[in-house]
Amino acid sequence: MSEERKPMPGSPGGSGGPGGPGGPGRGPMPFGGPGMMMAMPGQKPKDFKGSFRRLAGYLSPHRWKLVAVLLTAVGSTVFSIRSPEIMGEATTKLFEGFMSGNIDYAGLWQIVLLLAGLYFLSSAFMYVMSYLMAGVAQKTVYRLRREVNDKLNRLPLKYYDTRTHGEIMSRVVNDVDNISNTLQQSLTQLITSVVTIVGVVVMMLTISPLLTLILLLTLPLSFFVVKGIAKRSQLFFKGQQKELGELNGHVEEMYTGHKIVKAFGRERQSIAKFEEINGRLFESGWRAQFVSGIIMPLMNVISNIGYVLICVVGGILVTRSAIQIGDILAFIQYARQFSMPLTQTANIANVIQSTIASAERVFELLDESEEVPEAARDAVRLAKPRGDVELRGVTFGYKADDPVIENMNIGVKQGQTVAIVGPTGAGKTTLVNLLMRFYEVNGGRITVDGVDITRMKRGHLRSLYGMVLQDTWLFGGTIRDNIAYGREGATDEEVVEAAKAAYADHFIRTLPEGYDTVLNEEASNISQGQKQLLTIARAILADPAILILDEATSSVDTRTEVQIQKAMSRLMKGRTSFVIAHRLSTIRDADLILVMNKGTVIEQGTHSELMERGGFYADLYNSQFAEQSPQVHAV
Repeated sequence: MSEERKPMPGSPGGSGGPGGPGGPGRGPMPFGGPGMMMAMPGQKPKDFKGSFRRLAGYLSPHRWKLVAVLLTAVGSTVFSIRSPEIMGEATTKLFEGFMSGNIDYAGLWQIVLLLAGLYFLSSAFMYVMSYLMAGVAQKTVYRLRREVNDKLNRLPLKYYDTRTHGEIMSRVVNDVDNISNTLQQSLTQLITSVVTIVGVVVMMLTISPLLTLILLLTLPLSFFVVKGIAKRSQLFFKGQQKELGELNGHVEEMYTGHKIVKAFGRERQSIAKFEEINGRLFESGWRAQFVSGIIMPLMNVISNIGYVLICVVGGILVTRSAIQIGDILAFIQYARQFSMPLTQTANIANVIQSTIASAERVFELLDESEEVPEAARDAVRLAKPRGDVELRGVTFGYKADDPVIENMNIGVKQGQTVAIVGPTGAGKTTLVNLLMRFYEVNGGRITVDGVDITRMKRGHLRSLYGMVLQDTWLFGGTIRDNIAYGREGATDEEVVEAAKAAYADHFIRTLPEGYDTVLNEEASNISQGQKQLLTIARAILADPAILILDEATSSVDTRTEVQIQKAMSRLMKGRTSFVIAHRLSTIRDADLILVMNKGTVIEQGTHSELMERGGFYADLYNSQFAEQSPQVHAV
């Protein structure tokens, strides 16, 4: 369960921080929201420039669309920025007409129609910009997801053995989604914000350089207020994310092991721990929200001070006929437009840092060392595989300086059943991994029908094997689909025949939907024994040349085990079979028994030969039947 309880970055409680998708502070909030002025802490990339250039490379095929996005953003912003000035002209015209007693309604209607046209054009450009950027973002992320998926298929098994499932899923899902959200939303917001800032400053300068200077003088005060409060609140938000991650981990673990909690009567302790973590989350959460919530009131005070100064100075300028009253109204609107993109830009800058960090994590996955390349043009394909397997001088270690298997020599002929026995850690599973080339040998060679397995494509090599493991694997889908997974293009009749051979047909037909019964997540709507029967049916359907069986009948009742043994005997006939055995009574009829210990085959022979020898195997066998009759020992 420890692998599953680690939350992913960007998810609640994830290490991606609040800047990740779904966390507090993701992108700028609506104007006036308490989080708008605050850029939340997020991941920071190790190599910002390098990762940024590499991510930009994914955007290069869409460069002309990006140019169009920039142009439409400029067009939308320009039309939007012009509106306050024209509205100011309308105010001036209305004021002058009121003072003179002759209001020019025709002129006012012309201005209203012009404003409506400008707003329409601004919205149209904004729509085109969003449409183009959505296409660019989704095509870019589609390519990135496809490369990540292809890479995962080329990574060696050791990559998955050394990383938790949550860590891998975080890079594949959360980090890629973070990139997608930024490309589609934050990038366009950044463009429009920068263009708006430049355009608003230009328009304010054309109205009154003095009023513009007064407004700009309030910026340093705003900056220091935001910086001081944000620095303090970041500590609380980090604490909130830490507690949220712990809470998510606890809840996930308790639900995953719900039956165990019930069986041992640990509900009260589980609830107590939840209350403890939830209490800490409440404390850090309200402190974080309270401190960050102070920002907007303070910013409003600073903004209002600027508005007051503008109104006072503007009023004086109006009385001296240095500026029109409509210009004061337009300038106040520009002042409001000026503050919003500034805060958006500050937020987006942090989001982009988090996005580049996500991109860096994805690129790290894409740069991982892959499996040894497949055999090229001279790849051998066995047309009629027999199943002769030979290991000569095989040496292997998960670490270079710590060999698990040393100088292993095994020869298995077609149709032989080879049992592999030994204590935990002896190297039984490692041997299976080497046979199927999940790992590459450090020395020696493995051949199938005299052909070195490195000269075959991995897909072809693995198609020669059929595996039935102690840990069953079934996916969400119908029973028919799960059995048919054993061979591509299998007909319904073949699926049913395989199920009958595995003695699974009877229980399948007793289900309400029969073969069309949909298995839920983890296939928990059927028993463990029934799961095992389905995996055996799948192996029977695959009709492989070589079988690998890992205590395949350990999860079924005695009667079903007898039936399965018959089915397995029929399946194993004429096929090379490797049987990893824990219950030694099941492999007494094996043609060859390999006794492994510490990565070495220390004994080999038939059951009777090994028992007569009275060595390691005899001790293992007798230890399992110490309380049974002497007749069993003498077998």
